[in-house]
Amino acid sequence: MKSGFVSIIGRPNTGKSTLLNSIINEKVAIISEKPQTTRNLIQGIYNDEESQIVFVDTPGIHKPVDKLGVALNSQAYYSINDVDIVLLVVDASVSYGKGDQFIIDKLIGLKKPVFLILNKIDKLTDDELIVKINEYKDLYEFAEVVPISALKNDNVDKLIKVLKGYLPDSVKYFMNGETTTSELDFRLSEMVREKIFIHTEDEVPHSISCKLIGYEESDELVKVYVDIIVDRDSLKKIIVGHNGSMIKTIGQESRIDMEKLLGKKVYLELYCKTIKKWREKEKYIKDLGYLIKEDE
Repeated sequence: MKSGFVSIIGRPNTGKSTLLNSIINEKVAIISEKPQTTRNLIQGIYNDEESQIVFVDTPGIHKPVDKLGVALNSQAYYSINDVDIVLLVVDASVSYGKGDQFIIDKLIGLKKPVFLILNKIDKLTDDELIVKINEYKDLYEFAEVVPISALKNDNVDKLIKVLKGYLPDSVKYFMNGETTTSELDFRLSEMVREKIFIHTEDEVPHSISCKLIGYEESDELVKVYVDIIVDRDSLKKIIVGHNGSMIKTIGQESRIDMEKLLGKKVYLELYCKTIKKWREKEKYIKDLGYLIKEDE
């Protein structure tokens, strides 16, 4: 069998996590319509009879405005250097911009295959897709160009087939049943953060983080306790909502996802606390599980 590690990179909101979930056929990464949903390196493991491909979903590469943003970019850059193949995912339905060029510049001199993944082709006509391919083909020496729609699972099977021809190893790194390397506490806390992204607007989702602080399991019930960290008291009021309505909704929807994952009834308690300017404090960025490396 053949195997290898593949990094999924790109600007925020290009559909990287949706692609990962589509490939693995399981929700291993949270998704939302808001940019910068992914904050940690998330590995998803694809297995079939002839191959094992370990995909690394990364935070969207962007111009950072705080230390958290620097840490997120660093995680993406780190993954590029630590894999066998890189997938650059772009939103084919929007115009090429400075953010795309910024990422391509980071790839110059990279001695490994880079695939251009033109996502969201369901929004384009065939003629528009041809124009988009021509727009990108001279910008970098891509090993392959694969148009897909991750949301509709269109052409994802072709991407897997093409990837298999580039896998360099013959080692099975994980057991067949494993679909992700993410720890359970991380996956549970991410479910809460996803619901906050869905139900809040503007700066609110990007100013919070979630951390599991307690987990108790019995034969029939799992008790889960999660801290929601905000950087100012005004956001705490939004998260809690009028008479606790918002945090109740977040909790109810998170609990449904947790029960699907765990296969048991879940009792979930959420606590919202303020840590002022946590996104600028390296200590809290590390404590909340974000990789700190020097920006490249």
